Amino acid sequence: MSQRQVLQVFEQYQRARTQFVQAVAELATRPQNIETLQNAGVMALLRPLLLDVVPNIQQTAAMALGRLANYNNDLAEAVVKGDILPQLVYSLAEQNRFYKKAAAFVLRAVAKHSPQLAQAIVNCGALDTLVICLEDFDPGVKEAASWALGYIARHNAELSQAVVDAGAIPFLVLCIQEPETALRRIAASALSDVSKHSPELAQTVVDAGAIAHLAQMIFNPDAKLKRQVLSALSQIAKHSVDLAEMVVEAEIFPVVLTCLKDSDEYVKKNAATLIREIAKHTPELSQLIVNAGGVAAVIDCIGCCKGNVRLPGIMMLGYVAAHSENLAMAVILSKAIPQLAVCLSEEPEDHIKAAAAWSLGQIGRHTPEHARAVAVANVLPVLLSFYMASESAEDLQVKTKKALKNILQNCTHLPSLEPLLYDAPPNILKHVVGQFSKVLPHDPKARRLFVTSGGLKKVQEIKAEAGSLLQEYINTINNCYPEEIVRYYSPEYSEALLERVENYQPVL
Repeated sequence: MSQRQVLQVFEQYQRARTQFVQAVAELATRPQNIETLQNAGVMALLRPLLLDVVPNIQQTAAMALGRLANYNNDLAEAVVKGDILPQLVYSLAEQNRFYKKAAAFVLRAVAKHSPQLAQAIVNCGALDTLVICLEDFDPGVKEAASWALGYIARHNAELSQAVVDAGAIPFLVLCIQEPETALRRIAASALSDVSKHSPELAQTVVDAGAIAHLAQMIFNPDAKLKRQVLSALSQIAKHSVDLAEMVVEAEIFPVVLTCLKDSDEYVKKNAATLIREIAKHTPELSQLIVNAGGVAAVIDCIGCCKGNVRLPGIMMLGYVAAHSENLAMAVILSKAIPQLAVCLSEEPEDHIKAAAAWSLGQIGRHTPEHARAVAVANVLPVLLSFYMASESAEDLQVKTKKALKNILQNCTHLPSLEPLLYDAPPNILKHVVGQFSKVLPHDPKARRLFVTSGGLKKVQEIKAEAGSLLQEYINTINNCYPEEIVRYYSPEYSEALLERVENYQPVL
């Protein structure tokens, strides 16, 4: 065979390898092809091509593996069991920027599925190499490495700590200062994934100087970047008062309130989440938010969106109101109750209704004035209906029951309470009757109205155990009226009258 023929054979072989990896990489983009590729044993065929002499074949083979591993847990496990990870990690340090991006993509695709698969990546020594990639001159390599590190860290505190111990945090903080928006997004996301697990991990991110740079990026016009920045700040602020105060000290107010009006739904949601995580800690932090106009801004945001985007704002109002009477009154004066009532009635998801019920309970639990503000919005019958509905989720029933008790124990607005006399089960009814027993002895006008509205008649129909708290309340109410009036409205009175008619002997 001549030298020319030998060269032709090698050229054909190279062309065939190139065509093969390109075809697999292309087929792997369509979900309907994945099972067929898996059954054909494509993993084993791609593995040797990761060490091919032709760089383009190496890169395309890695890209194909990444797409396959990204698809499901089984294929990601096949990458681990096929002993492919050590080759990727070795090549990640040695090869060009195109290969590095492809190899980091494979690591990310494997790591995303489970803590066990992410741990396999840590065990093969990938973290140190990924951190080195954060120093690469190419932004795309930094981005791919940041993404992989974030996917490893997001699973649990142990994996996050491994990312921290590898020295990734200072480099991720440098990445959020780079000019490339895509890199800043992914680096901010990775910092968020590290921060979320514990106060200690969040403190590590803070100590690297992340807060100041993240806070500056709230002004950025890129919606996807703002999402990640707000998420990272939320994950830091949620853990403790000190961390929340550090976030506030970065002067995020009032600029973060403008994000509540953003056209991007996730920016709105993440901004409301950040405000919620700050508000929950102390009355002082909640007061700062109130002073900045945060309550009114959150209420406006709730009013112009639907579903889960509303959820953090709904909860934020509850956290603010829970701290003190004054803060709860500030929430009332900002007209939060009508908006929460709308959420309670309109939203189809039980967990959003439960959040609205909880917040209403936190507003109404302080004083009769607070309870009245909630009661006159006609939410008590709605809360009761959700509590009693068999199709309501358990959490919704628990939250509505607690909210009802919180409001009822302070409510002295009798017209709002009276409808509950007819529908409430005994465990709620005792709180309703209890409030009547507190108000009626001191309010002649209310006593008269209670008779004419049919309330006194309804109380006589309640069957309470002798000596029970409910019976004591009924006795207190009955003692507010002349004996003949009470007797007149008791269920037995009409029968007694008829019996007297039957026994009456007319005078002839």
